[in-house]
Amino acid sequence: MSLRDAILGKTEADFRAAAAGIAPHAIVTPLLAAPAPAGREIRIKCENLQPGGSFKIRCAANIVEQLPDDAAAHGLVTASAGNFAPAVAMVGAARGFRLTCHVPVNAAAVKLAALERLGVAVVAHAFPDWWRIMETRDAGDPDARFLHPVCEEDGITGNGTMALELVEQWPQLDTVIVPFGGGGMISGIAAAMRAMQAGIKVLACEIDAAAPLAAAFAAGRPVPFERSATFANGPGTQSVLDIMWPLLRDLIDGVVVVSEAEALAAFQTLAHDSHVIVEAQSAIAYAAARSSRHSGRNVAAVLSGGNIDPAALLTNLSA
Repeated sequence: MSLRDAILGKTEADFRAAAAGIAPHAIVTPLLAAPAPAGREIRIKCENLQPGGSFKIRCAANIVEQLPDDAAAHGLVTASAGNFAPAVAMVGAARGFRLTCHVPVNAAAVKLAALERLGVAVVAHAFPDWWRIMETRDAGDPDARFLHPVCEEDGITGNGTMALELVEQWPQLDTVIVPFGGGGMISGIAAAMRAMQAGIKVLACEIDAAAPLAAAFAAGRPVPFERSATFANGPGTQSVLDIMWPLLRDLIDGVVVVSEAEALAAFQTLAHDSHVIVEAQSAIAYAAARSSRHSGRNVAAVLSGGNIDPAALLTNLSA
């Protein structure tokens, strides 16, 4: 069965079972009011407050809790820019799982420090080599159990638990805006919304200098996107993963692309007015929620994480 068919076949009961399973590890995050343009209400889903500072605890917990005990025999391995691997390490520690994480050389220092504290073995690669591992799942260790940060079925289901909370927290919600990294979070949220027949639009968001999903929708297929350096992303070539495209194409309702200036202003508003410190991807979601490029009235912006380097925080606040 394809990943698309597996996820689209999930029922509301499947997502509720995942929510119960991850409850020892992940919290129900608050949905807080945030400044909004006239005629629109915006609330922020604070996944930056999760253990480990990211929504990734949801997918990691749902994956790791269902691994057989013998998965520890040859260790676990992943490719991650930072947030997924610490979450796996946190959940897997009680079961004695050893983790190796392959990272791009431009991974945030604060995330690398978290991996070191958790005892994760780190292997750094130039971005093209790291992206090859993301595409092929081949990290050079065939005996270890590879856990993909984006396209594990159990991980996507774990991410979908956020949708259950959103609907319960705000019955009037009509639009959810989700940062796009690889697509695991937004596909889980959108699949759960569909399973609940919630009638809520799910929109992805990207920054214009790093918008492979918008490029894929424009072309009708994944295409390479040459990214520029921004406060949100390092340089490199990236595209939507082939395995994720059918799911994203059939589940989400559109992509909102914002500028660097919009994202930076949103970051500063969150910090100064809402007293919330987030990663750049989260600022993109809030910028998109404020944008006139969609018609949502009651809009939730998912703040996916809060693991930002202190130096980047100071730079972005004073820019």
